[in-house]
Amino acid sequence: MLVRKYCQLKTLLLRVCDNPNQNVMMRILRSVSACFVAVTCVPIVCCSQVAIPLQAAPAPPAPLVLAGGTVIDVSNWGRSAHDLKDAIIIVNQGLINAVGSRDEVPIPKGARVIDCTGKFLIPGLVDGFAGMSSQGQANADLYMGVTTVVARADNERGRIDFAATPKPHLYPVDSVGSTDNWSLLTGQKGWSSILRVNGHPTELGPEVTSRQMLDTAQLGTRAIWLGPDLTAANTQWIITRAHQMGLVTYGEFVSTPYNVGIEAGVDVLVHMGRYELGVIPDELQRPLVDDPYGTAATTAYDYAQHLPPTDPHVRSYARIVVAHRTALLPTFSEYFLRLPGHRNLWNEPAAALLNAANLSNPPDRASGEMMYPLAPWTRHLPNAAQRWLEEGQRKKADQAAMRLWQINEAIFSAGPHYLAASGAPAMGTMPGISLHTELEMLVRLGLSPREALAAATNNYALQFGWRELGQIMPGRRADILVVDGDPTTNIWNVRRISTLILDGNIVDREALLTDRRP
Repeated sequence: MLVRKYCQLKTLLLRVCDNPNQNVMMRILRSVSACFVAVTCVPIVCCSQVAIPLQAAPAPPAPLVLAGGTVIDVSNWGRSAHDLKDAIIIVNQGLINAVGSRDEVPIPKGARVIDCTGKFLIPGLVDGFAGMSSQGQANADLYMGVTTVVARADNERGRIDFAATPKPHLYPVDSVGSTDNWSLLTGQKGWSSILRVNGHPTELGPEVTSRQMLDTAQLGTRAIWLGPDLTAANTQWIITRAHQMGLVTYGEFVSTPYNVGIEAGVDVLVHMGRYELGVIPDELQRPLVDDPYGTAATTAYDYAQHLPPTDPHVRSYARIVVAHRTALLPTFSEYFLRLPGHRNLWNEPAAALLNAANLSNPPDRASGEMMYPLAPWTRHLPNAAQRWLEEGQRKKADQAAMRLWQINEAIFSAGPHYLAASGAPAMGTMPGISLHTELEMLVRLGLSPREALAAATNNYALQFGWRELGQIMPGRRADILVVDGDPTTNIWNVRRISTLILDGNIVDREALLTDRRP
C-alpha cells in the first residue's frame, strides 16, 4: 500500500507541474495532500510498533576540583604576593574554569574533588630552551613538573620526539636565516639541499629566509633562533618580520652586535657564556662579520670573560638590555657542575629514565663531576701525567665559569627580566632535573624564590604573549602542580610534587618512573 500511494503522489506532482489550468491544479493539489498524509502516516504507525533504542548523548566529564590549597601568585614578574588561601579551583575539559575562595566558588555536584589542604598550587613549569629526543626525556620532564618545553633540535640535543606520549606541550624553536642540518624543515620537500651545512653554517639570502619563516611557522614553530652567522641587516628585518607573524625571537648573536639585536627588539638573549659578547669593543666586533666561528670569535669571547665585573661596559650593556625590555635566558644549569655547591645529578630519581648516550657530555655517574676528555696523544703519558692534565682542564673550566657568573651578578644588579631554561641535555644537564637546578641558580643570583618561580611560569606569558600558560586563573591551560611545601620560602619545595596535572588530567608520576622506553 505504501508503494502504491508513493507512486500516486509522484504522478500527481508531475501533473501539477505540467498543467497550467488553475482549477485543475487545485483539485490535483487536494489529492496530493491526501496522498501525502497517507504516505507519511504509515511509517509513524510502524515505528510505534517497533522499539528502536535511541543513542543518548555522552555525559560531559565530571569537573576536577582542587580544594583547600594555597594558590601561589606569580604575576608581575614574581613581584606580587597576593596568594589565595583555602582556594577552590575548578578544572574542566583541559582548562581552568574558576578560581576563588571557598565562599566565592561553589563545588559542582558530582565533581571529583582532591583535598589540597595544607598544600600549595603552582602552574606547570616551562623549560624555555631544551631538547626532548626520547620518551625517557619526556617522562623525566613530566616527573619533575615540566609541562611545557620550548624544544630545540641541534647536534647537542638531537631531534625532537614529537611522537612521545605522554609528553609536555612542545613549542618548537627553529633556526631562521642560516643553513642548518637540524632545522625542522630538513625533512620538507625542497629544503634539505638548501639547508645543508658545508663546514660552518652560512647566512641565507632574504628571499630564501622569508620562505623559511613562512614554512617553519606552518609546521607549528613558536619561536625562531637567530644564530652567530646572521649579520646586522638580516637580523633587524628578521626580527621585524617575525613579530608581524607572531613568532618569538631568540638571539644568540656573534656577527650581529648585541646592541643592534636588542634595539631591533629581540625578545630574549640566550645562554650565559654567549650574551656577554655585548660588552666587547667595536674593534673586536667588526672581525666577527667574516669570522663568527674562528679565531676572531675566540678572541672576542676571551675578552668578554676576562672583563672585570666592575668595568663600566658591563653596567652600560646591562642598562641597554633593561631599557629595551629584552629578557635574559641564561641556562645557568649548563655551568652548574662547574660552579661551587653542585651535586651528583645521577642520584635524582628521574635520572634513571635517561640514557647517557642521548646526553651531550654527561657527568661521571660515580662522582657526578664533569669529564674532560684528553687528546688521543696523551694516552702514551703516565697515569699521573694524565690526571694532572685532566685536573688542569677542570680548573681552567671552573675559573671560566666563575668569571662568567660574576659578570652575570653585575648584569643582575641592573634588574633585567629572566626566563628559566635548562639547555638540557647539553653540557652535563639533564631533562627535567636541570630546570630545578636553574631555579636554584636564579635564587643564588639574587632573585627571590617567587621571582625564580615566575621565571619558569608566568614570565613566558608576559614576555612572549603566551597567555594560555603560566598562571592558575580562568581560561588558562590546566597544567598544575600541587606541592607539599611553600615554594616562596624555599625554591626546593617546587620539587615536592604530590599531584601533577597536565591538560586537566592527573598524571601518575610513579608510573612515569617505571616506563623505561628509550
